[in-house]
Amino acid sequence: MQDVRKMKVKKGWLAVEVGLEDEDGGFQRFTIPISNLYHPLFKRLLDKAHEVYGYHTAGPLRLPCSVDDFLHLRWRIEKESGGHGSHHHHHHHNPHHQNHPHLSSSLSFHSC
Repeated sequence: MQDVRKMKVKKGWLAVEVGLEDEDGGFQRFTIPISNLYHPLFKRLLDKAHEVYGYHTAGPLRLPCSVDDFLHLRWRIEKESGGHGSHHHHHHHNPHHQNHPHLSSSLSFHSC
């Protein structure tokens, strides 16, 4: 059995576990850029994780979200921040988001 602690995560990235207790396959492990933690959609998911699991320090951050919904959330964050290039993102609200009402709509995922 592989020791999870030996699995290296790139600098500036964070390991998370995604899944629901009643979902087939259990939890899946993903790595995400730490910058995602500051995105409003992701902050909402972090708040929910705190409600469900509280703060725990052992192992990766656990997110109460189906894998499909997490992948969609990650896609939306990447799309809004212009992909995952190596340039720095400034944390200010871009007015062009208003042209896309679905981007600023509330989180409407089934499980998140």
